[in-house]
Amino acid sequence: MKFELLSFEEELKRIDEINSLLSAGNISLDDAINLYEEASERIQHCKQLLNEAELKITELSSALESGDEV
Repeated sequence: MKFELLSFEEELKRIDEINSLLSAGNISLDDAINLYEEASERIQHCKQLLNEAELKITELSSALESGDEV
């Protein structure tokens, strides 16, 4: 990834900014491609963060159900 990794909320904000820029349609093709690439990588990072959060919640739930310390 060639972009700075951000928190989930910051990633969503940046993806929204990119969407607005692309929707405006007043940027060059090269800029649009670069923004699309950035958005794709940020979306992948968001998916990774969500998967990690889901795993953590599953582990915590299992620990609670079995009576283990969290």
